[in-house]
Order: sequence, then structure tokens, then C-alpha cells
Amino acid sequence: MKKILFIGLVGVLCFTSCDKVENPFPPTISTELDYTLYPGGDSIAYSATEWPVFTPNTSLLRNVMVEDFTGHQCTYCPIAADTAHAIHGDYPTRAFISTIHAGPDGAGSFQSVTASFPIDWTNPAGIAIGEYFGTIPGSDFQGNPRGSVNRILHGGQHTSGVYEWRAQTETAMTTSLELNEQAAVNYYPSTRGVFIHSEIEILNPALTNDLYTVITLMEDSVVAKQKMPDNTIDENYIHRDIMRGTVGSTWQGRKLTENELDNGKYYFNYSFSLPAQYDADNIHLLIYVRDAETEEVYQVIKKKLQ
Repeated sequence: MKKILFIGLVGVLCFTSCDKVENPFPPTISTELDYTLYPGGDSIAYSATEWPVFTPNTSLLRNVMVEDFTGHQCTYCPIAADTAHAIHGDYPTRAFISTIHAGPDGAGSFQSVTASFPIDWTNPAGIAIGEYFGTIPGSDFQGNPRGSVNRILHGGQHTSGVYEWRAQTETAMTTSLELNEQAAVNYYPSTRGVFIHSEIEILNPALTNDLYTVITLMEDSVVAKQKMPDNTIDENYIHRDIMRGTVGSTWQGRKLTENELDNGKYYFNYSFSLPAQYDADNIHLLIYVRDAETEEVYQVIKKKLQ
């Protein structure tokens, strides 16, 4: 296996004593794995004992990513969140939710930070995704809540209303698997170092558009304020599956090229330090492959840190 090495830092939400909670995003990318994040720092030992050897991927099922564009001041967004959570509950190993705090203009009034809503849930990658789908000519993405299901076009639209998500999810899960992926994650609590290794296999040779692999850092759940449908504020609302940023790239991801190709499969590797404000037990990753021309997500997998 070729060891194509990448490292990226993810968007982080910094909890401070200030009224406004900022969300800086250090976009540092290097070309090597950071072995100082491996206890002992021995790259040879890591390669010999920690580097995964992937067995043949026999999965035949297509998974689904439901992107829920939301905001903590959006009164109807809790209904959408409940719908997305119910879909995941019915298909826990195949339907994964990415809750993105962004609208068609990026960060708008529903995402705004105020004295009553002091947490900034946004991150640059999520804002960029919202802006991208909101500014496509003819886009019906006009506000929150709105969502996408594997970014598959329906009636010429990448996004749809909440009551369409379940049917679109169930339909997408029955379609052919165009490519497969698997991944291994090593997390070291003593250094908070995360190492990610992924393998991508193209199953359909007709996929000729440029493909990109994307990793998003997801927080399982956080209790914080949310405006509700009756215009009250729920101070103990559970925000779930919160997209905190992308790992090792912008929102578009890293392109599959011959540089990552080995024996007919593509290999990508990443490392980063998990920011101190995150509990590793409350974090997972979504790893997916998108078509750069159609934006369709061909496969997505979920990996816990530990």
C-alpha cells in the first residue's frame, strides 16, 4: 500500500468565558503525518504496529448522508432535526446525519450569535457548503430548515424539504453501490492524536468525473439553547450530529488521483490533534466521496474515535 500522507486541522469551537463563543478555523495543511501525536513519536514503530492492513471490502450496500441545514434561532428547525434523528434511528448503520449550521447565504440570522444565543455553531466549511448550494442558479434552497440526501438531484434540486427526506433516503439506499470505502482510525488519549487511514475502491468504471474524498469532524450531541416552534427557547435542547469542520482539506475534499492509487485502490491518510474542548467519546467522523461535477455523494461511512 502506498502511504500517501496528509495532515489537516479541523474547525474548532472554542468555549471561553466571553459572552460570545468564537469558532476559529486554523486551515493548516502539511504533507506529512505528525508522528509526535503517536506516543513515543516513532514513525517506524507506528508503521510496523499501527498501520492498518485492509481486508477485501465485501459491502454491497449504499449508505446515505442526510445534511440538515439548520440554525439555533430557526423555530422550525427542531422538527427537521427530529425527522433526521428518526431516520438515523431506523437505519443506524446506513443513514448518517450531518447537521450544518448554515443557510443559503452562509451564516444568517438563524445562525447569529446574541446574548441569548452565545454559541457560534458555524464553521467555514459548513458555511461554504450552505453558500454553494444556496447560490446555484435556480436553487430552491432559500432558508432553513432544508436538507440534502446524498446530494442527489430531485426535480433539478440538490436540497429538499424535511418531509421528503425519509422517502429520498430509503430510495437512495436501494440504488447500486458505485464505489466502496473503508477506514481505520487510531486515537491516542495521551497525545489526543488522531490518525485516519482510508481506502476507496471504484466499482463502476463509468464514474469518470473528478472524485473527492471528504472527512468531517462530527460532535455526537451537545445540550444548549434552541428556539422552538412555539417561539420559546429550550435551554436544554439536545443538538445532535453537529458538523464541526473538515479534516485535512476544505469542504470540497481531496481529489482522487494517480498519486493515491495503488493496486486499483486509492489510499488517503491524515493526522490531527483533537482540540481540547472535545470529548473523544462524543466525537465521530463521516468519510464520504463526492462527484465534483454532480455533487452526488456515492458512499459515506461513519467511524468513532474510540
